[in-house]
Amino acid sequence: MDKAYLFLLPLIAVALIIIPLVIAVKRRKSGKPVSIRKSILVNACSFIGCMALMICVMPAFVGAEGADAAAEAADGLSKGMQYLAAALSTGLATIGTGLAVGHAAPAAIGATSEDDKNFTKSLIFVALGEGVAIYGLLISILILFS
Repeated sequence: MDKAYLFLLPLIAVALIIIPLVIAVKRRKSGKPVSIRKSILVNACSFIGCMALMICVMPAFVGAEGADAAAEAADGLSKGMQYLAAALSTGLATIGTGLAVGHAAPAAIGATSEDDKNFTKSLIFVALGEGVAIYGLLISILILFS
């Protein structure tokens, strides 16, 4: 394959990742039932499949160019994996935080409305859920700058 077509691989990967979301949105707008878990699972599997395909295909293009290009590509691949790890640590931590706060905050509001003495206890539980995002951000900073 010629180098001129190499830019198409990321575009194909992005298209494969976005297509399941577009299908889910169109089904929702047309009034058909949409399984959110199935949509997320299909999207995650397409993302992981695209990343695996990129990892397997890219060295084949670089190997034909010589040792210097292979060393550059290995450095670029390690940088790319570093950025991917940082993004995943922050993204998954914030998803977990959203789930935790989404369940804890309404319960805290309900407990506070029944008895004002429960405010400090419920605030601690909500803050513990938010702490997970800070840990994810800290891990991603450590990944990026180490």
